[in-house]
Amino acid sequence: SVVESRELKQWFLKITDYADRLLEDLKLLENWPERVITMQKNWIGRSKGAEITFGVKGRDEKITVFTTRPDTVFGVTYMVLAPEHPLIEKLVTDDRRQEVRDFINKVKGLSDIFRSEAELEKEGVLTGAYAINPVNGEEVPILVGNYVIMSYGTGAVMGVPAHDQRDFLFAQKYSLPIKTVIVPENGAAVETGEDAFEDYGILVNSGVFNGLTSKEAIQKITDYLESKGAGSHKTTYRLRDWLISRQRYWGAPIPIIYCDKCGIQAVPEELLPVELPYDVKFGKGGKSPLAEHAGFLHTACPACGGSARRETDTMDTFICSSWYFLRYCSPKAGDVPFKGEDVDYWMPVDQYIGGIEHAILHLMYARFFTKVLYDAGLVKVKEPFTRLLAQGMVNKDGAKMSKSKGNVVTPDEIIQKYGADTGRLFILFAAPPEKSLDWSDQGVEGCFRFLKRVWRLVLENAARANSKQEEQGAGPIGPAEEKLKYQLNYTIKKVTEDVGDRFNFNTAISAIMELVNSLYAYLSEAEKPNNSLVKECIRKLIIVLAPFAPHITEELWHRLGE
Repeated sequence: SVVESRELKQWFLKITDYADRLLEDLKLLENWPERVITMQKNWIGRSKGAEITFGVKGRDEKITVFTTRPDTVFGVTYMVLAPEHPLIEKLVTDDRRQEVRDFINKVKGLSDIFRSEAELEKEGVLTGAYAINPVNGEEVPILVGNYVIMSYGTGAVMGVPAHDQRDFLFAQKYSLPIKTVIVPENGAAVETGEDAFEDYGILVNSGVFNGLTSKEAIQKITDYLESKGAGSHKTTYRLRDWLISRQRYWGAPIPIIYCDKCGIQAVPEELLPVELPYDVKFGKGGKSPLAEHAGFLHTACPACGGSARRETDTMDTFICSSWYFLRYCSPKAGDVPFKGEDVDYWMPVDQYIGGIEHAILHLMYARFFTKVLYDAGLVKVKEPFTRLLAQGMVNKDGAKMSKSKGNVVTPDEIIQKYGADTGRLFILFAAPPEKSLDWSDQGVEGCFRFLKRVWRLVLENAARANSKQEEQGAGPIGPAEEKLKYQLNYTIKKVTEDVGDRFNFNTAISAIMELVNSLYAYLSEAEKPNNSLVKECIRKLIIVLAPFAPHITEELWHRLGE
């Protein structure tokens, strides 16, 4: 079926009020991956710049744009409006009206996310109207474009093709003028007709502002526009308020009641929680099944006692995952979600592990919830998670494992052929946990061979490991023994640090493999091996290998009589 957008009355959480704190407090997260920090910064998308108001030729309407580069305003040669912009119907001329409507209908089925992608083919149509540049009075054509999003900024952008690559390609496609107003500070020539010059530089073709640097001009041009009532300094955010309404059954009910007499009423605390009914019927039409459930829908107004209706939308499931970790602090609390004294004792979470796909939704929402609860005096921490590990994916044949792609490796096959320890060891050894790993049958074989080497090493030297020193003799302590002892202690230290502090399982396993190689080399080269040292090495080898291969190491431990 055709995807379409509809206007709905829905509930939002005003996360934008926390935009600055969510951004600034990223500095507190010293033990988070840098890529997650960067993703959250980009999602919040704080931009400092100017709002500039353009007039419209022959009309009273005004169009406001936001730009981070007011120093380029003299280079504006066109303007583009989002298809949803409310002024389009007023501005479009009769001879352009049908083409504009057809274009808007074509774009309606595309999501904002799709329209925001860099790879999107940028398209537009002329409206027949012209905007008036407030700094020089030039008239520039107004278009409607598929890449301008109404929910971001003002829903209108000024086109400066000489100094923005996206605008440059769009201008070339539709034969729009390109006007240079910034040149490099070093005086180098700007190659026209190839790419936009997007760097800061020196202003030209900009009237009284000629000769200023971009940084100087950003301030002075914005001040000038402000003095004329045609602009102002402005900070904007990419972050939007959190839409939590869902037209579906599965989700936490929104505790709101609508009364024709009293208006919108919150469900009183003593009537919480609102519980979902079980006898629902699922159908078509885009409505929540709750809207068709008379027993759930109809209720009494908590204010006047008269007939009222429940909200039938449910909450985004991210709501529940935004605070569940607090419930772990008070798992048996029956009358409240969590107890303050328990949360104060346990929070913040020391180590949090989750996929990179949660970097900008779940993790952002969990941080937001924690800050709201902090402001309400319900928790004493500003950030929920001290350390974060975002684990990678398992790929095969160059793509994420998926049933639809037919590239899934089932654990049963691995266990039957190699045993569980082999599969476990390979996954931990193949790549650092934060990186995606490529499944390799050869790699699995290699781990299987390594475990067989460990098995032979222990069993072939079990007599030495089980021997009493006074019966067998300690053996010599020479350079070879010192070298092996150093390798043993290095391995123990390496595994302890890599597992306990850094989660670098792959390098820990690599160190264990080196120890096994050293043991084999020592036993083959020593004329009279030091039984006491061999015993120590074998016992400690089993101990450090146990977290990675628990089944085989437990069996070997018993074979040693432990």
